[in-house]
Order: sequence, then C-alpha cells, then structure tokens
Amino acid sequence: MVFSRLLGLFSSDLAIDLGTANTLVFVRGRGISVCEPSIVAVNRVTNRVEAVGAKAKDMLGKTPGNIQAIRPMKDGVIADFDVTERMLEHFIRQANGRSFLVRPRIVISVPSEITQVEKRAVKDTALKAGASEVFLIEQAMAAAIGAGLPITEPSGNMILDIGGGTSDVAVISFAGVVHARSVRVAGNEMDEAIILYLKKKYNLLLGERTAEQIKMEIGSAYPLDEPLTMEVTGRDLVEGVPKSLTVSDEEIREALAETVSTIVDAVRNALEKTPPELSADIMDKGIILAGGGSLLKNLDKRLREETGLPVSHCEEPSSAVVRGTGMMLTNIDLLRKIAID
Repeated sequence: MVFSRLLGLFSSDLAIDLGTANTLVFVRGRGISVCEPSIVAVNRVTNRVEAVGAKAKDMLGKTPGNIQAIRPMKDGVIADFDVTERMLEHFIRQANGRSFLVRPRIVISVPSEITQVEKRAVKDTALKAGASEVFLIEQAMAAAIGAGLPITEPSGNMILDIGGGTSDVAVISFAGVVHARSVRVAGNEMDEAIILYLKKKYNLLLGERTAEQIKMEIGSAYPLDEPLTMEVTGRDLVEGVPKSLTVSDEEIREALAETVSTIVDAVRNALEKTPPELSADIMDKGIILAGGGSLLKNLDKRLREETGLPVSHCEEPSSAVVRGTGMMLTNIDLLRKIAID
C-alpha cells in the first residue's frame, strides 16, 4: 500500500472512536461532529432501524417486544456485524452532513489486545459502511496523542484509557508501544456490578440507565471526603412491585471493588514490565488518565495510593481517543509509524 495515498486532501476523511458505550466521529478540518451512544433500535419484524444513538438509548428497557435496543459492540469489539455496519453508516452520513461523492478514508481506534479476526471484522464492517480505506491504531496510543503526550520522544509515557468495554494501559516511547495491556473490564462492567450488588443485597432489580446514573453520581474508587447518598428506584424481586431505597457511596464503592481492582492490577502489571530506563520517566511524569470511565470519583487517588506515582487526568478525558485518532488525518508520517495491520 502506498502511504502517500493515505488520507489525501478530501474533507470527508474521518477518525472514529468505535466504543462499546459511545461512538465519536472526528471530521478532518471540523473536529468532533458526532458523539452518540453505540446503540441501535431495530424492529425485529421488519428488520428496519428505528433509531440510532441517543434516541435509541432513550428506548432502553422501554420498547415493545418487536423493537429491540441493541448494543452491537461488546468489550471493545464487534458483537453484531450487521447492526454495527448500519450504525456506522448512519454516523458517517451524520458526520458529513450530506451524501459524499468520495468514499471517506477512515482511521479507527481499537483495543490493544484485539485479535487478527477482530481487526478484520472492524475493517470489513467500516468498508461495508462506506469507507474507501480503513486504518487501525491502538486506543491507548490514540489517547496518548489526544492527551498531548510527547510520544515521539525517547522517554516513557504511561496512559490509562478506561472506556465502556475495555481499559487499555500502555507505556509509550519513541512513537512505539513498549508494553500494552487491555482488560475487558471498564465502564459497562461497573454498571453491571452495581446491578448485581443491589440485586443480591436488596432484591432490587435496576435498569442499565439507572445503574449508570448511580455510578456517575455517587460511584467512587476511594473513600470520599463527604459521604454521598442517592435514592434509586427499581423492581422488588420478591413483591414484584416498584420499590425505592437510598444507597450510599460506601455501598457502591463495595460494589465496584472487584472491577476497580482489576484495572489497578493491569496498571501494576504494566509498571512491572516497564524497562528500568523508562521507569524514571514515569516516576517523574506519572500516569495520565483518559476515557469516560476514568472520571469515576477518586480513581486518581486510588491509583496514587497503590502505585506511589503522580496521577492526573488529561484535558477532556472522554474525547481524548477520538482527538488523537483525528490528529492522524493530517499527520501521515506518524500514522505510518503507529498504524497496526
């Protein structure tokens, strides 16, 4: 493949963060133009797409039997090819705001430990959705670029990107990944842990959206300075009727303990496998957090406590990956170095 043809001068070229929870699309020359939940509502009788993105998310748990709200991405990879293709096609057209005459070249970020089969699935789905060429880069690398880290310098940079389906931690130096680890535990797993905890403790069944709201409002990885509580409503599994109760941040922290520990262990593992020459750089610079899942309250304090390193969030963590991916649309030389087969 001739890289000089890589991304051309077409304004329709796109960068996509194809996430388990949300899909973000960056248009060359315009910036982020799409930020929508990765959800598609499909009519199972007619096979027609009823809604995509935010409108489909509003339907979660509220649809009649013939309409199903589907999350076509699971653990950072495609679980439903047909629905993902239709979702991508919708977002590509939404990003361009018109029918494009030139099929766009697309750069997509993927988890670090994605298999060859999964890579091929992402490429094939994007091509079917309307792309002329597809290039893949690792999410942790994209997050580091989007966070403004000096990845091309011969010094160590550590990034932890926590999305909806995967948490990617990487040590990057001289535009290469020295060590990377991807665990399929992230924001969605936290939501599921909250649902399971309250089901076991209170026989209360919650919906996905309620669990996500609990996580965002009172979820934490380390004790808070001020205790928080929240009233939640679900279905009583014993009586079968709606029921409300008040939960505390301490309970939700207990619910999230295993998930958070898995993420912390991935960071520890990465630190253990970092070459000594780069460890000094990381001691100095610390760990940079990116991704929507990294916004869990006091996660930075927990990591600081566990590793003894400085920990800080990058600017606008939720969009760091798509910003970094988008920068590759105008930096062909760097894309040549970091694109994966």
